[in-house]
Amino acid sequence: MLKFTLKRFALAALILVVAVTIMFLMIRAVPGDPVSIMLGPRATPELKARLISEMALDQSIPKQLLLFFGGLLRGDLGVDVFSGRSVTEIVFEQLPHTLKLIFSAIAWSAILGIALGCYAAAHPNTWIDRLTATLSVSCIAAPAFVVALLSLLIFAVELQWFPAIGVGEGFWDTAWHLVLPSFAIGLSWVGYIARLVRASMLEVMGESHIRTARAFGLSERRIIGVYALRIAILPVVTVIGVGMGFLLSSAVFTEIVFARPGLGKLVIDSITTRNYPIVMGAVLVSTGLFVVSTALADLINALLDPRARTAT
Repeated sequence: MLKFTLKRFALAALILVVAVTIMFLMIRAVPGDPVSIMLGPRATPELKARLISEMALDQSIPKQLLLFFGGLLRGDLGVDVFSGRSVTEIVFEQLPHTLKLIFSAIAWSAILGIALGCYAAAHPNTWIDRLTATLSVSCIAAPAFVVALLSLLIFAVELQWFPAIGVGEGFWDTAWHLVLPSFAIGLSWVGYIARLVRASMLEVMGESHIRTARAFGLSERRIIGVYALRIAILPVVTVIGVGMGFLLSSAVFTEIVFARPGLGKLVIDSITTRNYPIVMGAVLVSTGLFVVSTALADLINALLDPRARTAT
């Protein structure tokens, strides 16, 4: 298991380096003069030259990339050109808000999706199964930004059950402010997880060890909860790990709709002002979250199913 873990995190580090390099080159390839956009039309030539030197824009692209990775190894993501604050400090101020939103969405959608998938698999080809399938597909077809807008208009503006904007103060107030945003980005995942669990559960229920458990007279609830679900949930773990990137992209729209601070809103604001250090810092952290989540999903799969350790 230790060898598998080391190999998986070494691969994750390589993926992170490649992804950050691609993003760095894409940001530099955006047309236009970033210094003029950041400083405005009234900036003096001396101020422009100073900013170009501070951001190393007068160096070649390979040299800029090496300087960026050199600072990254020291834990230095650069300095915000507007406020003069550390990019690391700014990004990690916003990160907890995005993590709360993502993990709350994952938690409720996984619990509900797994329950619906197991119940549908336990009653195949019945009206319950068909109803679950209809609800699942309906959830999958609902875009996160549409759900966010509709839930804001219905539950916050019209009914006034939930707050419309902000993150709240204190545990319960923060949790109350998370209800609508986490519902918006988690709804489609209920459908994905339910359909995936149902298909995987039906396949597992036909295996020999399940038939053996039934032959020993174990209850159906124990068979499903202890023996079948442990194997059937493996694809769900992988999908949730990979889905971290999709949840991050959904969080961008949700944070804007509900006026929440977070990485998504920080990236959008920084892109509009061509604030390269903030953009690279936020993209780096987001990419790191995605890569680490996929690596952790592989490790959890390896713990639940030892056969996964020899698959790579």
